[in-house]
Amino acid sequence: MLTIYPLGVIGPWEIVLICLVIVLLFGGKKIPELMKGVGKGVKSFKAGMSEVEKELKDTTKEVESDYKQDE
Repeated sequence: MLTIYPLGVIGPWEIVLICLVIVLLFGGKKIPELMKGVGKGVKSFKAGMSEVEKELKDTTKEVESDYKQDE
């Protein structure tokens, strides 16, 4: 079976090229600022996921306790 990759396979040279283009576009001084923003976004995403997981667990416990009371 033939596997088709929409963006192709990204190798080490492609990653180096992408990094070089980013440095040229944003400049060396903007990159730490950009990475800080990305880090805050990832941290916020993880916190949101933890909150959703907690809500799911609480809801599951509530449903299970209601089910046990009905028996």
